[in-house]
Amino acid sequence: MKSINIKDLNNFELQTLLQTAVAPRPIALASTIDKDGNVNLSPFSFFNLFSSNPPVLIFSPARRVRDNTTKHTLENVLEVPEVVIGNVNFEMVQQVSLSSTEYEDGVNEFVKTGLTMKPADLIKPPLIVESPVNMECKVLEVKSLGPNGGAGNLVICEVVKIHVREEFLNENGNLDQTKLNLVSRLGSSWYGKTSVDTLFEVPKPLQKKGIGYDQLPQSIKNSKVFTGNDLGMLANVEELLKGNFSADEKIHFEAQKLLLESKTAEAWKILNSNN
Repeated sequence: MKSINIKDLNNFELQTLLQTAVAPRPIALASTIDKDGNVNLSPFSFFNLFSSNPPVLIFSPARRVRDNTTKHTLENVLEVPEVVIGNVNFEMVQQVSLSSTEYEDGVNEFVKTGLTMKPADLIKPPLIVESPVNMECKVLEVKSLGPNGGAGNLVICEVVKIHVREEFLNENGNLDQTKLNLVSRLGSSWYGKTSVDTLFEVPKPLQKKGIGYDQLPQSIKNSKVFTGNDLGMLANVEELLKGNFSADEKIHFEAQKLLLESKTAEAWKILNSNN
């Protein structure tokens, strides 16, 4: 394993390493307004959900590494502590990328990108019509993380109203993850696409306790077939049936095929040589 001393990297090298390693990151498309009514639109991938009650989002307009200047979004939320945060899907990603251009103060990125403004209900900055979900937010606090280039500024926002485009709802009226087609930010110029073809589910051990890796039979743990993911699935059962468990690689390959189909119980059944 290569070990890297932070002090051996310049600001740009450190930023590149971190943004490549800490990925994928969701994108906040932030709509803000200054005290004179000038609208600004800009994307941020230093962003996430941090609380659901109260509903709190945090994004960070970092100081530019290049020249230590600040972004119009930061200046706006300090003047008018309100922001609309829209999420970003594949259908709008090129326009969103264009909105990151460093236009002069007072330039409306909605106009430059062709994205559409719509009045919000409770705050001054406009909604982003193209975003599948818009969240109207009140800014609770802006916390500076330092005075140097690359330092973040945590914009802590409480969501006060949410708008969801109806085509992204399922038949029960709930937001449908498989329809959103969201994109994420990676390192350099890379983005990720979360389409229905790339989505998968992992059962969460919240209401039950998996037996754990340490309780797996040695013939399973020592398998040359099973991957770490396979063993994690096998260890996420509530109890292990008694019996002898096969060390036959052919049986392990058959069980692995079932695990790839999320058929954990069936995989255990063929591994148990008593069946």
